[in-house]
Amino acid sequence: MDQEQLKSLLEDVRDRQITIEEGVRKLKALPYESLDFATVDHHRPLRQGIPEVVFGEGKTAEQILGIVERIIAQEDNVLITRLEADKAEFLLSCFPRAEYHPCSRVITLAVREVPMVGRGTILIISAGTSDMQVAEEALVTARFFGNPADLLPDMGVSGVHRILAQREALDSATVFIVVAGMEGALPSVVGGLVNRPVIAVPTSIGYGASFNGLAALLGMLNSCASNVCVVNIDNGFGAAYVASLINRV
Repeated sequence: MDQEQLKSLLEDVRDRQITIEEGVRKLKALPYESLDFATVDHHRPLRQGIPEVVFGEGKTAEQILGIVERIIAQEDNVLITRLEADKAEFLLSCFPRAEYHPCSRVITLAVREVPMVGRGTILIISAGTSDMQVAEEALVTARFFGNPADLLPDMGVSGVHRILAQREALDSATVFIVVAGMEGALPSVVGGLVNRPVIAVPTSIGYGASFNGLAALLGMLNSCASNVCVVNIDNGFGAAYVASLINRV
């Protein structure tokens, strides 16, 4: 339940559209609801403006189902990340309105319209096609949180002229998410071209000396571009979450 839903509920009680008892029933699950295997945080939309997100990896399909059922009972939209295809197939059979994004392994379920709260465009830039899983996770998340979001794929520094040719897109964005593996150089390049926040996402893509993304992470942390900040390896979701908060009206 977010602020608009709470205001609407209180107005309905005030105007006697629903009884006080009915209002209490709708509020009694706040701030959280305990299941045998999870504690669902229904209060999060009021505190942070974004409902609880379900991390699918490591959970059974039945556990995810139970959590999602409790979230949509509060009329909150649902985002599930890191979800394997077999679990996604099961959940789609339970929630036909849900949509699975196989590249990013994300499910989105909108039980009500997602309000557009972004004051500008979040631009996601990937260094290579191999980084697309993480880049698309950021793209789907940013849009689900109510932001206009675009993607520029395969813009790595081995052909730096490609990003230099995107001046119009760079000038029109409010926040940048730059996704790169290997040596992780692209966020510094983008940071040097723009005067807005750049959120760098290292990926685990690369040969042996990339150490599953550690080389990219350290390269990004040592960026000489002062407008670059860094999230964890392969964390497209986290980058989009922070970008959404920056991009709020």
